[in-house]
Amino acid sequence: MSDQEKNTRLTTASGTPYYEHEDSQTAGPRGPILLQDFILHEKLAHFNRERIPERVVHAKGSGAYGTFTVTHDITRYTRAKVFSEVGKETRVFLRFSTVGGEKGSADSERDPRGFALKFYTEDGNWDLVGNNTPVFFIKDPKKFPDFIHTQKRDPYTNCKSATMMWDFWSLNPESLHQVLILMSDRGTPISYRHMHGFGSHTFSFINAENERHYVKFHFKTLQGIKNFTDEEATRMKGLDPDQAQRDLVESIDKGDFPRWAVKVQIMTEAEAATYKWNPFDVTKVWSQKDFPLLDVGVLELNENPDNYFAHVEQVAFAPAHIVDGISFSPDRMLQGRILGYPDAQRYRLGANYEQIPVNRCPFATNNYQRDGGMRVDGNGGSKPNYYPNSFDNIYADEKYKQPAENLGQNVVADWYDRNSEGENDHYTQPGDLFRLMTPEEKQNTISNIVGAMQGISGEKRDLIINRQLCHFFRADISLGLGVAQGLGVDITQHATGTIHTN
Repeated sequence: MSDQEKNTRLTTASGTPYYEHEDSQTAGPRGPILLQDFILHEKLAHFNRERIPERVVHAKGSGAYGTFTVTHDITRYTRAKVFSEVGKETRVFLRFSTVGGEKGSADSERDPRGFALKFYTEDGNWDLVGNNTPVFFIKDPKKFPDFIHTQKRDPYTNCKSATMMWDFWSLNPESLHQVLILMSDRGTPISYRHMHGFGSHTFSFINAENERHYVKFHFKTLQGIKNFTDEEATRMKGLDPDQAQRDLVESIDKGDFPRWAVKVQIMTEAEAATYKWNPFDVTKVWSQKDFPLLDVGVLELNENPDNYFAHVEQVAFAPAHIVDGISFSPDRMLQGRILGYPDAQRYRLGANYEQIPVNRCPFATNNYQRDGGMRVDGNGGSKPNYYPNSFDNIYADEKYKQPAENLGQNVVADWYDRNSEGENDHYTQPGDLFRLMTPEEKQNTISNIVGAMQGISGEKRDLIINRQLCHFFRADISLGLGVAQGLGVDITQHATGTIHTN
């Protein structure tokens, strides 16, 4: 038998060649199946286990490989090797996703879109896990499970519930900035190629002199922004619920590679201490007038995965995956994600999820992690599984030590009110955003809000609507009036502190 024949013959997962792939072994031509047909067992048992737990959020996604190319020198801010010189290319994997829906949900749902990047750098994998919005609904991770529950299914009806969503948003005005973006036409992008991406959180750059600068990451689509109207998005759910996945695959297959201009905003520690907004509050943006966008490079997607499950479904992102020259900030939501994301991946894929090819660092890794399910790298062989030891030469390189972070105050561990005085203006930035919209964008946003809020039901309907309307009025009078009119709300009683719905 030739090597070619040996390499192509049918085998079990353990490598045993076999022939009877389509017929079960039975007692006679019409008799019962025999217990000893182990091929049947292997096929059915593996089939029963083909589905790994879907992500709690960002369950449905699309992804591709590509390159990040440095076009401008930012080494004065960071020593990260990914930015080390103009012209440097780094391989990346980018996964897009909807946030609240299940794997079978439609791509055109009104929802934020995940924008998660894995950079395969020589100092390890760097994950930048963001969205297509520069802000988020909440700013403390302790609120995250409650928020996500409201975006999922009602425990009684098992249906999506506008009442749950708007009840939560109206009780948490910090959400207003993100809600306004979601309810604009940017909540329904035409494709993943036609939307911006953001790191959303505040991160740190550390340069060769151990100086820290705070940074926000922006990815500006070079295809141009294109969005569905609410009517178009609703129609697309029925026509092609996978339209964004199809668009991404087909555009790359035909050589129309999606590209984004990569930019950053930079803030010094001194500026962070005096800025008018808390620079670590993910419900706020940094004004680009105060902190202009600086060009960094170009991101291009140019390679479709050869197998969706192996790459897109099994890719595992975590904000905890940083590299030398890039670090964290006191952003509370970021701090919570540092814990939550790796834990979610260990649950979903196992303790050794970083050995899966799409997650594996292509450069050397040395550590003392051992054992666990699906350990496929030899498990360290006979090498020591503890540190320090007298037998290997692995060492902790002091040049990678991060500098201390000066928070400018005597730090005390306590439970601080996230919306205390000075942290409780949830209206200025959403109002500014609304006033920047064109008349058509304003009308579409109001229409989308009205359509979404009309689903609020139950005995608390008026309470929830009135509470949310107060937030819209505080952001912008014309926004509040437009939504109230669309919902048929009589605002004549507003001066007395009450609003009545018809």
